[in-house]
Amino acid sequence: MKDLVIDLEAEKKEILKRYRALLRASKSTLQKGDKRLIRKAFEMALESHKDMRRKSGEPYIYHPIAVAQIAAEEIGLGTTSIVCALLHDVVEDTDVTLEDIELEFGKKVAKIIDGLTKISGVFDTNSSLQAENFRKMLLTLADDVRVILIKLADRLHNMRTMEFMPRDKQLKLSSETVYLYAPLAHRLGLYAIKSELEDLSMKYMERETYQFIKNKLNEKKAERERFISDFIKPVQKVLESQDLHGEVFGRPKSIHSIWNKMKKKAIPFEEVYDLFAIRIILDSAPENEKAECWKAYSIVTDLYRPNPDRLRDWISSPKANGYESLHTTVMGPRGQWVEVQIRTKRMNEIAEKGFAAHWKYKESSTDSGLDLWVQKVRDMLKNPDSNALDFLDDFKMNLFSDEIFIFTPKGALIQLPLNATALDFAFEIHTDVGASCIGAKVNHKLVPLSHKLQNGDQVEIITSGKQTPKEDWLNFVVTAKAKAKIKSALKEEKRKIAEDGKEILERKMKSIKLTYNSENLQKLSYYFKLQSTQDLFYNVAKGLIDIKDLREYQASEKVIENKPQDKIEIDQLQSLVKSIKTKDSDILLIGEDMQKIDYKLAACCNPIPGDDVFGFITVGDGIKIHRTNCPNAAKLMANYGYRIVKARWTNQQELAFLTGLRITGIDDVGLINKLTTVISQDFKVNIRSITVDSDNGIFEGSIMVYVNDTDHLENLIRKLNQVKGITQVVRFDSAVEKAS
Repeated sequence: MKDLVIDLEAEKKEILKRYRALLRASKSTLQKGDKRLIRKAFEMALESHKDMRRKSGEPYIYHPIAVAQIAAEEIGLGTTSIVCALLHDVVEDTDVTLEDIELEFGKKVAKIIDGLTKISGVFDTNSSLQAENFRKMLLTLADDVRVILIKLADRLHNMRTMEFMPRDKQLKLSSETVYLYAPLAHRLGLYAIKSELEDLSMKYMERETYQFIKNKLNEKKAERERFISDFIKPVQKVLESQDLHGEVFGRPKSIHSIWNKMKKKAIPFEEVYDLFAIRIILDSAPENEKAECWKAYSIVTDLYRPNPDRLRDWISSPKANGYESLHTTVMGPRGQWVEVQIRTKRMNEIAEKGFAAHWKYKESSTDSGLDLWVQKVRDMLKNPDSNALDFLDDFKMNLFSDEIFIFTPKGALIQLPLNATALDFAFEIHTDVGASCIGAKVNHKLVPLSHKLQNGDQVEIITSGKQTPKEDWLNFVVTAKAKAKIKSALKEEKRKIAEDGKEILERKMKSIKLTYNSENLQKLSYYFKLQSTQDLFYNVAKGLIDIKDLREYQASEKVIENKPQDKIEIDQLQSLVKSIKTKDSDILLIGEDMQKIDYKLAACCNPIPGDDVFGFITVGDGIKIHRTNCPNAAKLMANYGYRIVKARWTNQQELAFLTGLRITGIDDVGLINKLTTVISQDFKVNIRSITVDSDNGIFEGSIMVYVNDTDHLENLIRKLNQVKGITQVVRFDSAVEKAS
């Protein structure tokens, strides 16, 4: 900072300017005395952060003001939230305590700020600090959803101003954002914020692709605007003639959603047809909303031919986050598909502002899916046993899922996530019904518990008093509620078996003259690599540990050190990091100082030299190298940030790395021969395996080949694309491996 010349006067003026802009943004929600409260919070934040600066060199106070502005302007929150946003970092970063805040601003504000303040102190090495923070923040959701909304505003501002951070921090924050915060914004109905968070994450995680799509969108901007204008004119004309008031406009899709489409369908940018959506927002009275939306739909489909498979009606059955809209895809004037979204001003505000707008209209809405979802989160949080990372995975699964609607035998409607099974439905009705469920009738036909339900199914559950939850149930349930209840039932079952094991173990230890005390039980648990003494008793009861094993333990007892398990794990990690500094290998440089190290390549993404990579310290398997765009990368970085090490390739000798290519084309005599000639003769590349499928003249093949690096691979792809009849060659990752 020394060489930075700071103009304090200019900064003071800028701070005041930003503060005034914040007041203007919150004007619509201000009540009597609110301005004074916001002023008090602003002054406390200004004083607390006065000597602090951001990585960019700016005064730190810019950040809380910006977060408060996002909360007010983009989420539509009121005074309490603005006060909390201004003060969200003071407890964590300065001498101000929660007691001071409670004294000045009351219990409610202190409670929200406590939810926003990160957890501190000791945490279990198996778990993850980020997961615990996230869980703590969600616990406060049980009392006040504003915690989450302010946290989203905080994350959005951090992502918008991340260019001054070191690369590894950028990657970690982006992973966390795309893994947790974007799905959370989606679930709370904040679509604009969700899209921006995804785009910003992609900007740092997939730099080249992001820039490529951005440039492509800019190139075609004028042409796109002309198309939108031609599409809209006739629609507007008919709407006015039918006395429907509102606005019609086109809006570009987010870069991230375009990229997703390219990946999902394995198509180049040029073939993504819906680069934008047309939105019709009607100014309707509440009682006419539904009828007028359908009227607008019929106008659009009279003018342009609709795709019958692409009608989505979220007006009759809103999404769980309160989202209401009609979506259809129609054939535009130049022979390309265009998505059209039809909604009213009220629906649009709920779609843009999510939870905050939903509260505003709460009195008028009859049934709120969002309230039900918050209630579900509260139920999940009541399960005290769950490990923070399990909790996160279950929670994550219930964030992005689309809903299906299922009917009970009496016609009541129950909302479940997509891919939910009959067993999920049983647990949704009641825990006891789920636990004793032996089968189900779907539309009067008998089906197994694992049967995936479809939208509109009518389901009747069959139970039995003899049934108890089974371990394999966890493989096919998808709702967090079902998972949590099955896990706690299995734990109870395990506890009962462990009780018997305890007595058996005591007898066996006496018979070989081993003292039965807590110290020896701990040592035995470490020796058999078990998490707890309960696991030890359980294994004894199940016959997995017998007298012979106990004697072996006795013999090796002299060399076992008595130290707690998490210490052992920390030591393992430390010795691994030490070995990084001693082992010699000239392929990969790893660690803060980029030392040479021994490593394994992760099977989930098969990195090859030239790929952007990182190292992940596993507990039992050394260091694994993953690509930064690996399917597992976001999860690993978000949950285990402390086990990530920097990695990059150095120049190495010609070594071969396995990678996969998916090839499509027109089936032709001798096509495989041409392909294998290019691969093995022209390129001198070894083929490990080849699988080919031909269907009605279309050729599809997967080939696993050994290449030296990304340049070598790109040249090979280029050459294969030149083979007559081949339409596409893409690299693919092998089956996604579970996070190490």
